[in-house]
Formats: sequence, structure tokens, C-alpha cells
Amino acid sequence: MNDIMEKDILEVLFTEDQLDRRVTELAEQINRDYEGKKLMLVSVLRGSFVFMADLARKIKHPCLIDFMSVSSYGKGSSSSGQVQITKDLSEDISGMDVIVVEDILDSGNTLSYLLRILEQRHPASVRLCTLLDKPDRRVKPVEVHYSGFTIPDAFVVGYGLDFAEHYRNLPYIGILKPEVYS
Repeated sequence: MNDIMEKDILEVLFTEDQLDRRVTELAEQINRDYEGKKLMLVSVLRGSFVFMADLARKIKHPCLIDFMSVSSYGKGSSSSGQVQITKDLSEDISGMDVIVVEDILDSGNTLSYLLRILEQRHPASVRLCTLLDKPDRRVKPVEVHYSGFTIPDAFVVGYGLDFAEHYRNLPYIGILKPEVYS
């Protein structure tokens, strides 16, 4: 891996193998829960693209895939609280069973807004699958149906997660050293 990025990591939280095992477990649960249903996976860009790709390849029955981009961070390290849809879905979700695939749930501001918007589009159901859950930061309640890992209140990067658009390509999830983002 790139030594320049590696030097900024305080600690590896989840290795490639741990991530692969947990994504497999989540896909197996989704496979059981959605047998015979019209499933659509909605990736919340950009952070969830790696997780979404791995998860989708492990789902055993047909599903549609679409993408949204919703932001409340800008280029900072904490949520601004202002949510903006920067790319909307391309497909109609009426009557579909929708799973929103997200990289991390922290404050809940963005996801509570997004889930409310999607519910207004008359899907059969909307569920949330998040790779990481950071409950210590929650300010808005959000129901999580599929959760990969619960993590401490630390700034994490890798496996699609970034700081200022960097570190997404790390194959693991690590805690970024505070001096990098402060």
C-alpha cells in the first residue's frame, strides 16, 4: 500500500479479510430476507461504492442498482447539518423493495432526510444497510436493518471512506490520525 497514506493511519480497525467476511454475512441475510422480491440497491455515493460493489456481487438473486449522492459534509470532517441531494435516482422505485447502502451512519442527519425522501416515492419497503454505525454521534434516530460494524467516535477512512476525497482506495478501514484532519 502507499506509504504516504499509511503514515496517516493511527490504527487499522478492520482488515480486508474482516470486511470480506462481514459483507458476506450481510449479503446472506439479505438473500434470505428478499427471496422472490423486487429488490433495488441504492448506493449513497461516494463513500459506499466499494461496499456496494462487494455486497451486490454476493447477492444471489436479481436486483436493480441505482445511485444517489447526498451531502452534509462538504470538504470538512463533521456534518454541517444541511443536506443536499447532488445526484438523484435514475429509476422509479414505486413498488420496489429498496435497500439503501451506506458507508457510515453517524449523526443521522443525512440518512434520516434521505430515507424520508425515498419513502415519499411509494416503494414497497425501504431498509438501511450500513457498513459502519457510529451511535455515539447520533443526533437523529435512524433505524438500521443491516449493520456491519459498530465503531467508536473516531474519524475513519479506507474501503471507500475518505477525508477530503483521499484514502478511499485503502483496502482496509483505519482511524485517521487527528493531526491530519484538525
